[in-house]
Amino acid sequence: MAFTAKDVQALREKTGCGMMDCKKALVECDGDMDAAVDYLREKGLASQAKKAGRIAAEGTVAVYTADGVGAVVEVNSETDFVANGDGFKALAAEIAEIAATQNPADLDALLACEKDGQTVEAKVQELFLAIRENIKVRRFERFEGKIVSYVHAGGKIGVLVNFETEVAADNAELVAAGKNIAIAN
Repeated sequence: MAFTAKDVQALREKTGCGMMDCKKALVECDGDMDAAVDYLREKGLASQAKKAGRIAAEGTVAVYTADGVGAVVEVNSETDFVANGDGFKALAAEIAEIAATQNPADLDALLACEKDGQTVEAKVQELFLAIRENIKVRRFERFEGKIVSYVHAGGKIGVLVNFETEVAADNAELVAAGKNIAIAN
């Protein structure tokens, strides 16, 4: 089955992979778009396994709070260029939301959580396919109660404050002071 440059572009937009990788996938799969997506995913998983040993020391912290629940998550990459990217930050924010709303017991459970029919681990792999850099969800914490959050230093420091008294949660000045205490310490 023949394919055109528009098919290559469509596959690139769908997967986030490079143009030459998309072209090669379409050649290998005789122009079948769905098979090419699967081919790229399998190729990406093999590549990800090779890069898994690389140090992922850069990253970002994302927090999510709603309805008395809060979560903070740290997601790391190999370079600050990737860590500062919109796609990476969006992934971290989505993982924080999943951690808060689905209440996973540990990191493995978080990676197995699903949203929109896709696990967190699959979402990480999808971003890996686009950027070709090791990405790790390093750690997370989740709290229930009267939660206030703060992210500082461009996503390098994240804080969740859980108030356990009725007075503190209802007093806006104390909430603001809590933010200042979190920054100062």
